[in-house]
Amino acid sequence: MVDKRVRRIFVEKKKGFDVEAKQLFTDLNQQLGIGGLEEVRIASRYDLQGISDEVYQQALPTIFSTPAVDLVYEENLDIGPNYQIFGVEDLPGQYNQRADAAAQCLEILTAGERPLIKTAQILMVKGQISADELCNIKAYCINTVACREASLAKPETLDDRITPPQDVAVLDDFIHFSEAELASFKDHLGLAMSLADLKFSQAYFKHNEQRNPTITELKVIDTYWSDHCRHTTFLTEIEDVQFETGPFSAPAQKAYTEYLKARNYVYGGEHKALCLMDLATIGMKALRKKGLLADLDLSEEVNACSINVDIEVDGKAEQWLVMFKNETHNHPTEIEPFGGAATCLGGAIRDPLSGRSYVYQAMRITGSGDPRAKIEDTLSGKLPQRKITTEAARGYSAYGNQIGIPAGQVAEIYHEGYLAKRMELGAVIAAAPKANVVRALPEAGDLVVLVGGRTGRDGCGGATGSSKSHTDESMLTSGAEVQKGNPLIERNILRLFRKPEFSKLIKRCNDFGAGGVAVAIGELADGLEIDLDQVRTKYEGLDGTELAIAESQERMAVVIAKADLPAL
Repeated sequence: MVDKRVRRIFVEKKKGFDVEAKQLFTDLNQQLGIGGLEEVRIASRYDLQGISDEVYQQALPTIFSTPAVDLVYEENLDIGPNYQIFGVEDLPGQYNQRADAAAQCLEILTAGERPLIKTAQILMVKGQISADELCNIKAYCINTVACREASLAKPETLDDRITPPQDVAVLDDFIHFSEAELASFKDHLGLAMSLADLKFSQAYFKHNEQRNPTITELKVIDTYWSDHCRHTTFLTEIEDVQFETGPFSAPAQKAYTEYLKARNYVYGGEHKALCLMDLATIGMKALRKKGLLADLDLSEEVNACSINVDIEVDGKAEQWLVMFKNETHNHPTEIEPFGGAATCLGGAIRDPLSGRSYVYQAMRITGSGDPRAKIEDTLSGKLPQRKITTEAARGYSAYGNQIGIPAGQVAEIYHEGYLAKRMELGAVIAAAPKANVVRALPEAGDLVVLVGGRTGRDGCGGATGSSKSHTDESMLTSGAEVQKGNPLIERNILRLFRKPEFSKLIKRCNDFGAGGVAVAIGELADGLEIDLDQVRTKYEGLDGTELAIAESQERMAVVIAKADLPAL
């Protein structure tokens, strides 16, 4: 019989090993100016349900603590006088790696069912601290985009109450909305698309479909048409170009003239809109037209830049593919630095990985305001620059270390221009034997198989959220848009795709980035049947819209022949 008791454990580093607590003390004392602060203590809290007394006693000194460096308190913390205490926990639905790892370890220990575990971080501050100063400490430690203040009371059960999902709603009378009603509707739903895009969608459903859309259909369109997915900013036509007077005017004008010459060479008399995307790609197009890109690997899969190379393996020449990819995660890192920087690297890895190549090195280039600036000078609606830059560094390195990919170059640029928007750029290089990469046309009857992590509410709106203008309310409304990555799952996929007996079964592959099922699977073939009930979830209660658009960091969609399913 399963033990339904909820047990509580607190684990605190012993003096001399409490590095995190000492660093926080320094930050609160020097950055927030809390002179009355005398001591900071930090403990990890675990609530457990579903393990026996025997397993509990085995796990205390092995899974939950290292006796040489940790103090363990059962049920209640030994706090002492003159301490003020509060807890920090992830928002509901966010992935918690500490709890997941502990549950997996207990599952291995018992060779049985995985128990329920929830974790929180308990902070204890001692000294002459006023109520206002305590509020400032909490605001510094709790980023409401990713976490919240935890209750100090022990729950009676860890079973979450599941609310059955509602049927996907049809948007009544949408096709008859006036322009003012459309504008109000757009604001109410928090859509990223412009009012013109929404009016275009309304006209389509009114005249072509002759019905009202569902909320899912409109959210999918909003995702597909977001700047993140469609690159609307880079594809916006530039109608007028002027150069300001300054030290870089002459070289900028010269470069622009060269660009216009290259356009004329590539397109001839054909009209092509002048835009930033064209500016970024014209060099490649010109080289290709001159016949200087014979080694470029072309296919219908557009996951990463892919180049054919001949290399020597054990004295023999082999054909390989080398892939390059870079990604920026500016908006996510602004609002949730640890997760934003971690998933910047994770997202960059996913693209060449979906090309069945093995990612083996990375690079990180970032732009920050002055991290030495005073906390009180922080812009409204933003985190302090020090918080962003240090937490982002931790997030990137945590993901890279766990997945096992070294960063050959790490550089951070400090300039006041990055106060308005941080730059967080990750780039990777990957390679694979060309023989391992099969690219075939999907056919009727083929299957789409999902490989990797499960779907949750975290990541809903990731594409549209990063496409909206950043306002001083972004910190309050963007909670679900930045995910906590799971690098260990991505490491498993990386190793799995390296096996030729697996990768050669794949006809086509796409990674799950922003937009989730709707985008990742929608790009695999011209027409598909998608059964959302087959999508594996982290927990019950997700509705059809959430299943369709929720981002999943560590997952691939692969197309295979139906006959190959058992082998896969």
